[in-house]
Amino acid sequence: MSAVIVAEQLTKWYGPRLAVDHVSFTVGAGEIMGLLGPNGSGKTTILRIFTGYLRPSSGTARIAGLDVVADAPAARRRVGYVPEDAPLYLGMGVREFLIFMGRLKGLTRASLGAAVDAATERLRLGPMRTAQIGRLSRGYRQRVAIAQALLGDPPLLILDEPTNGLDPRQIIEMRELIRSLGGERTIVVTSHILGEIQRVADRVAILLAGQLLGVHAVRASREGGRLRLRIRGEEERVSACLAGVPGVAAVRLESQRGSSPPVYLVDAEHPSVAEAVAGAVITAGFGLLSLESMPVDLEALFLKLTGDRAEAGG
Repeated sequence: MSAVIVAEQLTKWYGPRLAVDHVSFTVGAGEIMGLLGPNGSGKTTILRIFTGYLRPSSGTARIAGLDVVADAPAARRRVGYVPEDAPLYLGMGVREFLIFMGRLKGLTRASLGAAVDAATERLRLGPMRTAQIGRLSRGYRQRVAIAQALLGDPPLLILDEPTNGLDPRQIIEMRELIRSLGGERTIVVTSHILGEIQRVADRVAILLAGQLLGVHAVRASREGGRLRLRIRGEEERVSACLAGVPGVAAVRLESQRGSSPPVYLVDAEHPSVAEAVAGAVITAGFGLLSLESMPVDLEALFLKLTGDRAEAGG
């Protein structure tokens, strides 16, 4: 799977304050990546670097192979962005606004009408196309904001807190919409609400105080589950063996380093990975003492990672 986003040692200072601290990760084509963390964790700053609103203090970010600083105009054309509380022209009608935004994005007169119609249909805005934006519910306004982001058919869609302020029904509809858009384009979505990320993302990057605590598979927790293994052998070699099995999304040591026998947690993309993991461990000559399936508890993982970080900082 080719990478649409590549962030390497991304760092951002606001004067004396370090907002993003040497963050590195990749997002593959068609993947939904969630950025999860409390307010002030650096999520929005990272998005603003991806979209060209901010320059990193150091490190690099690439969108579809284009550096967001050196190739800024071309990189921006490959991104559809919906910030939190997206600014809309409330006095405009829905179609009028989308035509206006399409012109700003450089769509030709020949392609503009078809692009607006496609975005209107994709976001189910047909009945509202002549309505004044200021008279729409917050849920429909969010749909309008996403519709304008899709104009020009960018390969990357960035959504900052897309369910913020929505009522329960609108939140459910927004989740379904995000999931439906995944696959046909790459999506990065942020939230400080764990449950929202768990319901839509394929993987989640957990951030705290500007630092990346880890990237973990979420789709695995829904479809393949997590494997818990007790394996006798050198920890680094066992971890490398597990990580090399096709269908393994992530490997983490659950027990304390040096404990005997070590306990490993493996995020599996589908149920059949368990058999492949067992075969790889045995073939490599390690002692497989136990293997069990268990659901991924993202809430427990988040609390553990942030708790470990707090203890280290304290």
